[in-house]
Amino acid sequence: MNLRRRDALTLGAAATTLLAAPRARAQATPTIRIGVLTDLSGPYRDATGPGSVLCAQVAAEQFGTGHGFKVEVVSADHQNKPDVGAAIARQWFDRDGVDMIVDVPTSSVALAVNEIAKEKNKAYVNTGAGTTDLTGPQCTPNTIHWSYDVYMLSKATATQLARLGGKKWYFITADYVFGQQLERDASAFVKQAGGQVLGAARYPFPATTDFSSFLLQAQAARADVLGLANAGADTINCVKQAHEFGLTRRMKVATLLFQITDLASVGLEQGQGLYSAQSFYWDLNDDTRRFTGLVQPRMPNRAAPTMIHAGVYAGTLHYLKAVAALGAAQARADGAATVARMKAMPTEDLAFGKASIRADGLCMLPAHLFQAKTPAESKGTWDLQKLVSTSPAEESWKPLAEGGCPLARG
Repeated sequence: MNLRRRDALTLGAAATTLLAAPRARAQATPTIRIGVLTDLSGPYRDATGPGSVLCAQVAAEQFGTGHGFKVEVVSADHQNKPDVGAAIARQWFDRDGVDMIVDVPTSSVALAVNEIAKEKNKAYVNTGAGTTDLTGPQCTPNTIHWSYDVYMLSKATATQLARLGGKKWYFITADYVFGQQLERDASAFVKQAGGQVLGAARYPFPATTDFSSFLLQAQAARADVLGLANAGADTINCVKQAHEFGLTRRMKVATLLFQITDLASVGLEQGQGLYSAQSFYWDLNDDTRRFTGLVQPRMPNRAAPTMIHAGVYAGTLHYLKAVAALGAAQARADGAATVARMKAMPTEDLAFGKASIRADGLCMLPAHLFQAKTPAESKGTWDLQKLVSTSPAEESWKPLAEGGCPLARG
């Protein structure tokens, strides 16, 4: 299979030749290959895509040289299709020498890659897909889950909005694994907070661009919160069309997965007041601003990085630290051992600070609820959100005992 895009970054000194005796074989510096499997052409391109490739490269640059191995970053477009993603993953592992796959937006693709990584005993760091199954019933010793999942997004958004008076919800849901789980979990948290779910409209993904009939259903239900259980271009279109219908003036809008690039596409005139949960925001603290300074000048359209971009950077950096600790030869031979070392080591990076990885592979990060600023509040192109609340990691994610991951037993 020909990959649609390939970017490579090779770090470290040139391979050296050791001549211990005549006719001795040259000993080459080993190469660790990282595959960024992402959406380069579809609805998640801005939130993942070229920015994810760049952030993996930045992680490799920051990791630096002198560790006894080189690093190469390759990329490909899975087109949001599980069969395409699975075929690329197999080719990468079987033929192209890829040792770790990162990103993989779209839950159905992520679950397919998850199984292949286990089968081939390679490492997989998910940062782009939100399904909790990766750390639940389908968890494996080969997978780490970074950045966000549907449980965290749902809990942080629904619980806080219910406290702010949003008691009657109506959902517009992308009808695939990610959207279904997002609606399910958010509905449960709305009800736990004393609210009601008045209904839901589920639409075919990714074939829908006109959401007017679904928005009219939400309006007719007289909900006070519109919950958007989708992402990327679908959320952008929903928000724009909701503004056209005047819904954003009468309802709180909970964008259950909304990246800063999405908000920039909508604009604050139409997007002001939107609520969204995230584990990363570029202007959260001095370190997040330092990280943004590293990547933003090289991002497409000089965009601020999303939490998925930040997860690719952090997950790649932590993986490389584990490879260095384990040794490149063993890491290449045993992905599960590398992931085990990642779990045993505390994480620390500019995007998220200090954290840890649970037995089920979940990276434990605080959850932040943000609200989109008004145009008058914004002081710059990417000054788009303000912090509403922060929940500590232990309160933000599904408890380990409730996830159903076999690795958490005993």
